[in-house]
Amino acid sequence: MGIKRNLGMSRREFMKLSASSMVGFSMGTSFFTGCSGRTRPSQPPNLVFFLVDQLRLQSCGYAGRYADDPSPYTPNLDQLARESMDFRNAVSGSPMCCPFRASLFTGKYPSSTGMVINELRVMPDPDALGHVLTDNGYQTAYIGKWHLFGKDHSPPQQFCPPGAYRLGFDGNWAAHNFHHLYYEGFYYRDTFNRIEIEGYEPHTQTDMAIELMKQYGEAEDPFALFISYGPPHDPWTWDNSPETFNQLFRDKHFPDPPNYADGHALYWSDRRGAEWWMNSWKPNRFQYRQGYAAQTSSMDWELERVLSALDDLGLAENTMFVFTSDHGEMFGSHGRIAKKIFYEEAVRVPFLVRWPEKIPPGQNTACLNTPDIAPTLLCLMNLEVPESMEGHNFSHAALGESGVDSGSAFMQGMGHTFQWYDGDECRAVRTEQFTYAHMLADDSEYLFDNINDPYQMTNLVNNPDFRETYTHLKTEMNKKMEALQDPYRPTTWYRDHWIEDRVIVRSATRELEEQYLPRNIELPHIENT
Repeated sequence: MGIKRNLGMSRREFMKLSASSMVGFSMGTSFFTGCSGRTRPSQPPNLVFFLVDQLRLQSCGYAGRYADDPSPYTPNLDQLARESMDFRNAVSGSPMCCPFRASLFTGKYPSSTGMVINELRVMPDPDALGHVLTDNGYQTAYIGKWHLFGKDHSPPQQFCPPGAYRLGFDGNWAAHNFHHLYYEGFYYRDTFNRIEIEGYEPHTQTDMAIELMKQYGEAEDPFALFISYGPPHDPWTWDNSPETFNQLFRDKHFPDPPNYADGHALYWSDRRGAEWWMNSWKPNRFQYRQGYAAQTSSMDWELERVLSALDDLGLAENTMFVFTSDHGEMFGSHGRIAKKIFYEEAVRVPFLVRWPEKIPPGQNTACLNTPDIAPTLLCLMNLEVPESMEGHNFSHAALGESGVDSGSAFMQGMGHTFQWYDGDECRAVRTEQFTYAHMLADDSEYLFDNINDPYQMTNLVNNPDFRETYTHLKTEMNKKMEALQDPYRPTTWYRDHWIEDRVIVRSATRELEEQYLPRNIELPHIENT
């Protein structure tokens, strides 16, 4: 039974906030060369990966106040941060749902996954994270939003059948491709049989996760459980989250941040110009921010339930727990909404890793990027990392150890969110202090000092005092593009060269193998529809 909208807080009290302060670490990064030298744990750790959608770092309580926003109500997340290694400079390397997920599960950049926009079918990858876990004896489970199969949102496209498109998640499956109406939830298992969810979808997803942990806890093999929640992704209407959390923010004022500007969303739809902004989006922006905060708090509730279950089942000590988000939300900063841009509100995401007695609580300065997640986790678990993975290994930073700084996180904005529109492509690099970015359409450049100018109000590109920084970061970006064979073209170029009927068949570094070509993978639930 899902949680009802008017349910009060009749659950275990939220954990009391610890008075202890976080230990500071200053970590570098090193290009991944393997996990040699690490001793395999006598008991391989379990992995629980708690993924939320569209939660920016700025809206997490432990990260501090953003502008003049009311304080977020995330006490359990804040407690988790105190118990974890906090990658405070983590970014979403391509801040959109599908490009992020493809990079997360393959350890590759979008130029190599070919996942340049949303609503494309992923290339099967025998080296994907799920395959590595399965091949090493892990029981795998995936619950929630997948968003790597459907070409659109029709029922046949919502079901990802067992096989290559699940990227190695061959165990328990309770997922859908895409939807965000949280009181109209559903999922599929291994047949094209839609299972409806009663009540608030995230609550049921947590119920399923807890039940699986109970089952896995009694088995000898370790498990890897991925829970992919929808909130706080829009719509941010009051009927899309429980009243328990709506009431916390319905009367709170979320003023415009210093970098707010009136703008448009033509990069999203040709119907969302300046008039749409002024007449539709802008008058509702305060309520959208309230609804976003309410949904964020609802995720904090579910987080507490999962963490408490790990404690109650005696699994916490040997479970690596990861909390993160796929991207952030602009909410009008710099005249933009949603994501898919290099600004801080879109790319900065929470990334916390907890493993009691193994990973020291603290905070590091490593610029963790999405492709770095898979190799980092595999190395922490002392599992072999496939050579095809392009990400960096940040396990030393997670363990509070020193390492060689690789320089920056490289970010790729490949174009429109889901349509083949040109004009919003970008590339960027972000260090601990600076962001350098380039827009393809007008050849514009940006340089921001993120420490002294956290709202990125001042473009330093033409400031002679920062010429050396500008040159260094631009060179760094160009080197990373060259190393990845990143073509950096308009969005329609990828459509014409890499995609066939919204199925990815090639990328900058890969031609799809014969057995993975669409004509050689049977999808009877689609073919017979």
